[in-house]
Amino acid sequence: MIDVRRVRQDPDAARAALARRLDRAALDQLGHVIDLDHRRRALVVQVEQLQATRNVQSDDVARRKKARESADELLVALKASGEQVRQLEADLKDVETLLDEHLLNVPNFLLADVPDGEAQANRVVRAWGQPRQFDFTPKPHWELGQTLGLFDLPRGATLAGSGFPLFTGQGARLVRGLINLMLDLHTREHGYLEVRPPYLVNRAALTGTGQLPKFEDDLYRTASDDLFLIPTAEVPVTNIHRDEILDAAALPIAMTAYTPCFRREAGAHGKDTRGLIRVHQFDKVELVRLVRPETSDSEHRLLTGHAEAVLQRLNLPYRVLELAAGDTGFASARTFDLEAWAAGVGTWLEVSSASSFTDFQARRANIRFRPAANAKPEFVHTLNASGVALPRTIVALLENGQQADGSVMLPDSLVPYVGTDRLIPRS
Repeated sequence: MIDVRRVRQDPDAARAALARRLDRAALDQLGHVIDLDHRRRALVVQVEQLQATRNVQSDDVARRKKARESADELLVALKASGEQVRQLEADLKDVETLLDEHLLNVPNFLLADVPDGEAQANRVVRAWGQPRQFDFTPKPHWELGQTLGLFDLPRGATLAGSGFPLFTGQGARLVRGLINLMLDLHTREHGYLEVRPPYLVNRAALTGTGQLPKFEDDLYRTASDDLFLIPTAEVPVTNIHRDEILDAAALPIAMTAYTPCFRREAGAHGKDTRGLIRVHQFDKVELVRLVRPETSDSEHRLLTGHAEAVLQRLNLPYRVLELAAGDTGFASARTFDLEAWAAGVGTWLEVSSASSFTDFQARRANIRFRPAANAKPEFVHTLNASGVALPRTIVALLENGQQADGSVMLPDSLVPYVGTDRLIPRS
């Protein structure tokens, strides 16, 4: 949630900052916020002034009664002003409710140095590794997966519908190996605390991280108890410290979690429907950091490096993109996407987004810290990254590691986790 005080102090600057997102609806929401905040402050002044008048009248009534003088007129006035106060307070409550609703639909302010423009303006920050040159035509992963017996997409669709992959045999073992490799790397070398959160969360958790109310159509909901399957472990892990005041000495807090993730991907029908590139259920290892505001930028770059380390261990060529203003997510102030090269489909595939949310999520989830003893609590900054998501990582591993005989060579780092250095076609 944005800080309404920033909007109040300089509404024109707030409009200009939000206009960088190239989102007309967001500017409309901001306009409602500006108007409602003005009405709220006017009502607060009216209530305070009327209360002050009533205090004077009450004192005058007491004085008159003590002097055995008539106070009938003042009592009538007090009754009328009391009714007026109650009406103003009801109006104030309605305005505050509307203000909160509109604030929840205003995206985060971007950091000043985020590049302007839409997706075409995304900037390549750096690249690692070289795409492999083949002396044969590389196959797409869905053909390799079928030959190797790694996954059975038709039977997965029979069980749950399109976009719910069924991994089998070597494929299931590859999934398990990748998860364990990532968790070991992040806990043993990067210092993250491993957690295992619930896979269902309530509305408050999704509101805290920014998925609700804006993106409810992308979520899977259980109607009877109004719980939601998590779209990412970011949601439960960030909310572990919801409504808490943390000790400054505990920061940064770094947590990692493996979870399955569930996304309807509303509006994405027909895009990348073959294979594993776009699915409704997928596995992911998530990284979450809660940090002090003054370290937020350096922590974001550290976090991005932790996600990159996974791709380097897997020997996957990748590039780091800084997303332009018009392509940055609703809650994010800055995002670096990691894209791995996939030779069979001949394109770069996003396998991780590393985002800084500044204090946006912390305000929504009320996560604060006390900078010093007896100091006023401040909001932490939250950051997260996929460390990394499995489906497209598997796509890159299969397509980049394929051999002319149909087998797939695995990177050395995976061998202890999968138990082999090569995936071999079924006989």
